[in-house]
Amino acid sequence: MRTARSIVVALALVLFIGAPVLAQSEWTVTKTLHVGGEGGWDYLTVDPQTHRLYVPRGTHTMVIDSESGKTIADIPGQKRAHGVAIVPQAGRGFISDGGGDGAVVIFDLRTNAVLGTIAAQPDADGIIFDPASGRVLVVSGDKGVLMSLKPDVDPKTGKLDPPIDLGGKPEFLAGDGKGNVYINLVDKNEVVVVNLNARKVTARWSVAPGGAPVGMSMDTKKRFLFIGCRNPQKLIVMSADNGKVLADLPIGASVDATKIDDGLAFASCADGSLAVAREMSPGKFEIVQTVKTPQGARTMGIDPTTHMIYLPTSEFEEAKPGTRPRSKPGTFMIVVVARRGR
Repeated sequence: MRTARSIVVALALVLFIGAPVLAQSEWTVTKTLHVGGEGGWDYLTVDPQTHRLYVPRGTHTMVIDSESGKTIADIPGQKRAHGVAIVPQAGRGFISDGGGDGAVVIFDLRTNAVLGTIAAQPDADGIIFDPASGRVLVVSGDKGVLMSLKPDVDPKTGKLDPPIDLGGKPEFLAGDGKGNVYINLVDKNEVVVVNLNARKVTARWSVAPGGAPVGMSMDTKKRFLFIGCRNPQKLIVMSADNGKVLADLPIGASVDATKIDDGLAFASCADGSLAVAREMSPGKFEIVQTVKTPQGARTMGIDPTTHMIYLPTSEFEEAKPGTRPRSKPGTFMIVVVARRGR
């Protein structure tokens, strides 16, 4: 006959063993916003104050209500829009336009009217606002440079700061809040560190055993970089202090974005998977869940006030062997992922 103590121990073991199972089912797709409209898509940006979503669609950028999926505005005039940085204190938003000679389109956050366009380098791609330097930062993939501008720049006559050479093809970037920015070089399998005060590269770190780094985000409190790599398919966790790789975690194919929220790291992949990673003990990381998402949901934004994740995608036509699947016209949607019960 079991003693009371043995029963308690057995129950404790069951709860302990079952805990990871509960964690693995914590996040799920809660709804889908059917938006429509034409064009592809790239980085999605969330404004946590207004809960609006900014989604570049190639030649235009849509402003969407995150609750209803209603299109609030559609900002025209881009050639190949990639990303949006918002600066609420300046009342402005900034769109990186990589088409033609490259540009940064400035718009009013209240009216969504275009205020002007600043000439940039070709293939203007990843874009963020860095509060520490007070600059909007943009990378040019084709020219291999970091560009910057003040949010209050004259939208009609203003110019970018002199570009900073990176020595490779950048994809995305993250600031540490202390004047440094970390940038993926997809062709060099490196992360470069740029000191924005000195305006120069101060370090180069390999992402091995990952490769082809694209997604980039940072836990600024713990000073961890989370780098999404495509070849091989890894989520690399790196120290932002010395470039040491702390973990290399398996993820799905064609990752495009990583994000940090509430102590968790997320990596969105075009194969229809969203990896959720957590620091299990100091310096030890694991994938605690892989959420099934629709095919093509490779980029994302997170609202830090609601902890909801927004992933743009569409329905796709059946692809011929060796070709990429084409999006079905009018099927663009935003998939919402949240904790169960939220």
